[in-house]
Amino acid sequence: MTKIYKLNPERHDEKNALDALTKMIEPDLKLINHIILKETENRVSLIPKLANHIISSGGKRLRPMLTIAAAKLCKYSGERHIKLAACVEFIHTATLLHDDVVDSSILRRGVKTANTVWGNESSVLVGDYLFSRAFQLMVSDGSLEVLKLLSDTSAIIAQGEVHQLLTKNDLDTSEDTYLDVIGAKTAALFSAACKVSGIVADRKIADQESLESYGKNLGMAFQLIDDALDYSATSITLGKSRGDDFKEGKITIPVILAYRRGNSEERSFWKKTLVSCNQDENDFEHAISLMTKHNSLRDTINRAKHYGDKAKDALAIFPNDKTKETLINLVDYCIKRDN
Repeated sequence: MTKIYKLNPERHDEKNALDALTKMIEPDLKLINHIILKETENRVSLIPKLANHIISSGGKRLRPMLTIAAAKLCKYSGERHIKLAACVEFIHTATLLHDDVVDSSILRRGVKTANTVWGNESSVLVGDYLFSRAFQLMVSDGSLEVLKLLSDTSAIIAQGEVHQLLTKNDLDTSEDTYLDVIGAKTAALFSAACKVSGIVADRKIADQESLESYGKNLGMAFQLIDDALDYSATSITLGKSRGDDFKEGKITIPVILAYRRGNSEERSFWKKTLVSCNQDENDFEHAISLMTKHNSLRDTINRAKHYGDKAKDALAIFPNDKTKETLINLVDYCIKRDN
C-alpha cells in the first residue's frame, strides 16, 4: 500500500487560531445559532429535521465566523451582521445539500449525508428552502447593496458548480479553468462573507475591497488544500470517504499536475481511471504514488500558500489589533489543517 502523503509533517497546533477566533466572537456565534434554529422552524417536520442534520453535523461555521470577525475588524457596533452571517451559512448549507446529491456522497464530516438518510428529492427541496430563507434574510436587511452582493454570489456559486460538472472526467481541463471553477464555487462565498461586513459598517471602498480580497484568497487556499486532502488524509480526519474525488472522476489541481507531468503510460492510467472511470482496487494508491512522484500534492499546497500570502497581504490596510492578528493566523490554520 502506498504511504499516505502527509500534507504538513511539521504541523504545530494551528487549530489554536480557530479556537481563538471562536472564543473572540462566541457571543455573536450564539446569536447566529439561535437565528439558524429559529429560521428553520417549520410545520413541515422534515424541513427542520433535515436542515438541522447537516447544520449540526460538526461544521466549523467558518464562513459566518468570517462575517462576524470582519465586522469586528471594521469596529462595527450594530447587529445587522448577525442575520447576514446566518444568511451566509444558509447559502453554504444549501449548496452542500445539493452537492451531496450531485456527487452521490455518503459521508460528510463523518456523518451520513442527508441524501443518504432521507433521499435525493428531500435533500434538493430542503436545499431550495434554505436558499429561499437566505434571500428572505437578505431582503429583511433592507440594503440593496447587500442584496446585490449576496444574490450575485449565489448565482456565481451555482455557475461554478455547473462549470465543475462540465470539467468532470475531462483531463484536458487546464489549471486556469479549474482555478476559475473554485473561485466561483468556493472562494466567492468566502469573499462575500467578509465584504458584507464592510458594507454594513459603511467602510470606504478600499476597506471593502480589502475584505473581499482576503476572503477570496482564503477561499482559494482552503479549496486547494481540500483537493490535496482527498489524496492525503485518512477518512477519519477528512470527514468523508477518502478518495471521493478520484472515484467521481473529478479533475482537481493534483490530478492536472500529475497528468501534465506524466509519461504516456501514466497518462493512459489517468484516462482509464478518470475518463472511462474504469478503476481497480489498487488504482487509488497508484494515483497517490504518481502524485508523489511528480510532486503534484506538494505543488498544490504551495499554490495554496501563495493564495494564503495574498489573503494576509490584503489586510495590511487595517490597523494592527487582535482581530487582524487572529484573521491572519486563520490563514495558516486553513492551509495547515488536516481536515
